[in-house]
Amino acid sequence: MDENRTDEDHPEPDRPHPDDPGTGPAPRTRPRRRRLLRIAAALAALLLLPVLTAETALRLNYTGDPAPGTRTRHQDALWLGHAWVDGRKTDRDVQALARRLKGTGIRDLYVHAGPLEHDGTLPASAYPKARRLIAAVHRELPGVRVQAWLGDKLATESPDGLRLERAATRAAVVTSARRILAAGFEGTHFDLEPLHSGDRDYLSLLDDLRGLTHARGAVLSVAAHQIDPLPAFHSFWGTTTGHPKWWSQAYFGQVARRVDQIAVMSYDTMQPLQSLYGGYVAQQTSLALEVTPESTDLLMGLPFYHENRFGHWAHAETVPAAVRGVRLGLSRTDADRARFGVALYVDFAATEADWRAYREDWAATPPTAS
Repeated sequence: MDENRTDEDHPEPDRPHPDDPGTGPAPRTRPRRRRLLRIAAALAALLLLPVLTAETALRLNYTGDPAPGTRTRHQDALWLGHAWVDGRKTDRDVQALARRLKGTGIRDLYVHAGPLEHDGTLPASAYPKARRLIAAVHRELPGVRVQAWLGDKLATESPDGLRLERAATRAAVVTSARRILAAGFEGTHFDLEPLHSGDRDYLSLLDDLRGLTHARGAVLSVAAHQIDPLPAFHSFWGTTTGHPKWWSQAYFGQVARRVDQIAVMSYDTMQPLQSLYGGYVAQQTSLALEVTPESTDLLMGLPFYHENRFGHWAHAETVPAAVRGVRLGLSRTDADRARFGVALYVDFAATEADWRAYREDWAATPPTAS
């Protein structure tokens, strides 16, 4: 500090006259900004708290050890691409597939024979080599069923697509199923998306299809959306995004009671970590088991593909995490259930690591202690 400094060195600034314009109280911009920031932080916390709570619950759901014996019941399935019925695959490919599936729990093959036209019809030209494939599978894989995987985009979220609310369209789908069974398929596996929870027209279609398939001694199978991870979550998500994605548990049960087999598409979950994904699959397994009748085969989907996009992270949605989640959910809910399995999606994107994880973690019977 300079002890010799005087007021003349730093004169006092001119003070404004009270009558001068603009001399009122200074605006309180900083306190207002702080209040807005505090409100925004509080709102963010309110929104994030349920998410963090749910994610924590999923992580805890992934802990513990699966019960002994929670492995394949030989009710598993594999989705196969369209190349198997359009002539690109040969008998030699079926032989290689038989070697691949030897010693696993695969009982059903969902062979892509569609897609359906938007009016519900399906031209025979879509599956020209079906009979040859079915004969080859029966020769190389006795006891394995070949089902026709049929699907289409629904006009639920866009103007284009198949409209289940039209009786003529539903009737055409049934006719398509009748023709596909006449071609030698032992079942029909339907994957119609996006299918909103509570869709009564879909239930009506399943009732009609069930009458057909049971009269023919065939299997009626469907791919199912995931179940609400939180009560009424499909309503919240549908309101905020326009895409409900999930089904209510009650609606899942309504679908499961109308079919012989239901396969949950338990992938594309938006989970960023293996532990969270595995916990999510454990939760989905339990929710599905609770409402699927004992007379219906329940299968949980395994991600045999590798993509990175919104909703799916390949480093998180792995086969080992999914299988562990399936076993944990089965252990906690119905460890002895016989009509239960996993479904592998999809053959043409699978890696050797996927197949190895399925074999070692689910299909193999561990050695007994001597």
